[in-house]
Amino acid sequence: MFTGIIKGIGHVVSIERLADTAKLTIKAPLISQLKPQLGDSLAINGICLTVTDVAPDQLSVEVMPETTRLTNLGQLKQADRVNLEPALKATERLDGHFVLGHVDTTAKLIQQSTDQNATRLTFEIAPEYDDYIVKKGSVAIDGVSLTVTESSPRQFSVGLIPYTQAQTTLGDRRVGDLVNIETDFLGKYIVGAQRKEAVQ
Repeated sequence: MFTGIIKGIGHVVSIERLADTAKLTIKAPLISQLKPQLGDSLAINGICLTVTDVAPDQLSVEVMPETTRLTNLGQLKQADRVNLEPALKATERLDGHFVLGHVDTTAKLIQQSTDQNATRLTFEIAPEYDDYIVKKGSVAIDGVSLTVTESSPRQFSVGLIPYTQAQTTLGDRRVGDLVNIETDFLGKYIVGAQRKEAVQ
């Protein structure tokens, strides 16, 4: 379980690919602070992955085919920056919103604009996810907890304050880039229940 509050930025040290699988090695100051153990969960760009190797300031994770197909990890290159968030401890303060690290799909950034101190990002997403993204609802983009400011068929927008741009990789994103999307899991249960009722 995560909250969508990014704790640090990592850099891709290496990617060992084999068909749709990969071994991803990340280096970051945060890793030395966390002192992760083998088997720990870590969200990388919003994807919950299991730590399989640990060094003083870096770690490795294994990426399975399902993850490669549903996320933007397949596009990562050496030296790319990634968002990092360790799993939530039961004693920690809960900011953001509940994020499972189970990415639903990717969305394409189609527009960037400035609104005073905020940057507005508009994304295009497959129509089957329209019901899960609502105005003023929550969405995790590359692991970052954000509020949906506008929602229409196949599109939605969010706003970034300067702090979020500086402390996450969303400030690096450019039109045409793909981002990982995890819709609000509460919305999934509500929509799922409504659809079951409609079938009965």
